[in-house]
Amino acid sequence: MVGGLIGDLAAITGTRLEIILTQNIPEVRNFFSGAIPFHTVLIENSKPKGFGANHNAAFRHAKGDFFCVLNPDIRISRNPFPALLAELSRPNVGLAAPRILGPSGGIEDSARRFPTVAFLARKALGDVRAVDYDAVDQPISPDWVAGMFMVFRKEAFAAVGGFDENYFLYYEDVDICRRLRSRGFDIRMVPSVEAIHDARRQSHRSLRHMRWHLGSIVRYFLGPMK
Repeated sequence: MVGGLIGDLAAITGTRLEIILTQNIPEVRNFFSGAIPFHTVLIENSKPKGFGANHNAAFRHAKGDFFCVLNPDIRISRNPFPALLAELSRPNVGLAAPRILGPSGGIEDSARRFPTVAFLARKALGDVRAVDYDAVDQPISPDWVAGMFMVFRKEAFAAVGGFDENYFLYYEDVDICRRLRSRGFDIRMVPSVEAIHDARRQSHRSLRHMRWHLGSIVRYFLGPMK
């Protein structure tokens, strides 16, 4: 999956990129055999870290004015960055994201309203809409966007101290969007830019991931905002 994504990024022209790739667990690095036409930093963890801790570590290596959080299960068919950076040039916009599609082309629920206890109860019973925001042609300001593909203005990410590392996995994207909004930053979803997400949905199959998911929900509602 990493090889496919790096191949997509390698095909992008007209945008200066740097790649900060985190190897969270030891594995054979056969992810890309071609030449990578931009600066690449590899972070090798001695032990696994959580989503937020890994991206905060990557941010400390980042040299650009913008910082993109990108999951390896994302595929990109055309350059998404000009439209996203144009949105980030608007006053007070701290985070921009594309519209996310599933492998079959359907719109994923990657732009959402902040969760409530009532919403989670309805979700547990299967009584929720497929997406929180209807299909649109123009950029919108959702409450939060999912963490598989986020582009931050560097000073916005720094202003809120990055991701809260007390979340190991899940809800750190909800949390950072809540904190960005509390600091006066807007969040934008740009539907003219699309990316494909081949989601693993581990929390639906793995007890460990389900435990992380439930623990993050509890922290979000009961823990203090960073």
